[in-house]
Amino acid sequence: MPHAAEFPVRSRRQFLEAGAAIGLGASLLSHASWAADSSPVKGGTLVANVLPEPAGLVAGINISQPAVVISASIFDGLVRYDKDFKPQPQLAESWSESKDGKTITFKLRRGVKWHDGHPFTSADVQYSLLEVVKKVHPRGSSTFGRVTAVETPDEHTVVLRLDGPSVVLWSALFGTETQIVPKHLYAGTNVMANPWNTKPVGTGAFVFKEWVRGSHVVLERNPNYWDSGKPLLDRVVFKFIPDAGARAAALESGELHYAVTNPVPESDVERLRRNPALVVDTKGWEAPAPMFFIDFNMQRPQFQDVRIRRAFAHALDRKALADNIWYGLAKPAEGPVPSYQKQFFKPGLPQYAFDPAQAEKLFDEAGLKRGADGVRLRINHMVSPYGPVYQRAAEYTRQALGKVGVELTLVNFDLPTWIRKMYTDYDFDTAQGWYSAYPDPQIGVERRYWSQNIRKGSVSSNAARYSSTEMDRIIQGIHDEADVNKRRELIGQMQQLAQVDVPSINLLELNFYAIYSKRLQGLREGPLRFYSTLADAWLAPPAA
Repeated sequence: MPHAAEFPVRSRRQFLEAGAAIGLGASLLSHASWAADSSPVKGGTLVANVLPEPAGLVAGINISQPAVVISASIFDGLVRYDKDFKPQPQLAESWSESKDGKTITFKLRRGVKWHDGHPFTSADVQYSLLEVVKKVHPRGSSTFGRVTAVETPDEHTVVLRLDGPSVVLWSALFGTETQIVPKHLYAGTNVMANPWNTKPVGTGAFVFKEWVRGSHVVLERNPNYWDSGKPLLDRVVFKFIPDAGARAAALESGELHYAVTNPVPESDVERLRRNPALVVDTKGWEAPAPMFFIDFNMQRPQFQDVRIRRAFAHALDRKALADNIWYGLAKPAEGPVPSYQKQFFKPGLPQYAFDPAQAEKLFDEAGLKRGADGVRLRINHMVSPYGPVYQRAAEYTRQALGKVGVELTLVNFDLPTWIRKMYTDYDFDTAQGWYSAYPDPQIGVERRYWSQNIRKGSVSSNAARYSSTEMDRIIQGIHDEADVNKRRELIGQMQQLAQVDVPSINLLELNFYAIYSKRLQGLREGPLRFYSTLADAWLAPPAA
């Protein structure tokens, strides 16, 4: 079968280097079984948790972590990735690439149907890539930037035409990143406002059943799934449990089987790690590579002066954030690319050490003097709605900046409102957030710095509205450069300029964790463990 093993040497080497950059290895991904001699059990209901409640359930359109977790079991991608981040067949059975890297041909799986019974064809892929991924997805215009045409010679063949070889594309073909949606339900509509975004129709192992707002989403077994014998579970119920204590209690009682993305406070992790019925899993986040940062609204007059932005950076103690707010489940970031991505991380970048006196000096030099009341600036600060740790981080930020004369008003919203305020209205002064850097900076990192990603309504894009001719030149070079070493140099230049210009303060590399019952088996191994389908998952009988 002509898939990963038959890539041209150039593309395969570059792709495997990208996998190595995120530190993958089988030794990091092993997990103790609940019962090593147990055989998979069919049937049953998996009770899961995501937080916060998403704005939509189609992750390729309503980009957010909870949407990704749910969407992964509703939609399949062209490929999935194994534990070494090598592509494996999913909706595409095989693929090949021309020697010059300008043509990629996918042979699609036959007999696949959308959940409403319509056949899945190459027209769905063509529409999704050109009208959804490239136009709507905040990373799509970059990831698929070299794709000039998508051809459909027959219902089961898709041909991508590129203006040059693309290294990054091979890292972004999984189902929640490059999501394939049904053309017959989306063509001719406003993709962002399409009602099927909240009642999705996919090709995956589970079918959407209901969404009770404020309570839960139910997915049921797809009886016509192309992968015979799967899924094993009858249904998955994703509950929205806003109270952290209630989530912890539900995990300990066994009422909740599966909770991803830091479901309990960091202070509770060690206690739950000692619970013999639970797994606290910090692996499986290597590909998402979560990073915590603070954005400036670069359209606000007070943030036009780089000295002010650098002063903010000097006022914040990243180590205190990592040790005290995140209880050691984070480390100070040195730039926008996580340090464990050795292939791309650039050491020796400009740093802004915790130095309140230097912050005061920079504020004064920029003409931002303290008033009679000791305040030099009053602004608002949007708090990330992803859990209590972000509220604590915001409180720390308010206190730290208060000591250097900046009065911060914290603003809290639910996720849909936060998304609108950040990415449609741009109605904030400063805002905290986390994003997925992903295994190649062209997928996850550059969106924060590329002016072409200032796209109103596009979630997780350039909310700061940072625009730099020099940065745009560097990023375009990253897109165009096929030579691995020259491209790596440009990625280093991007990191350097990001740290010099400081449109965002890169604060922490986050160590995410999931907590689940040891009864839960069959989670897919690999760097996208918790962004993968639950098609293989099953529940072992309770221990006697």
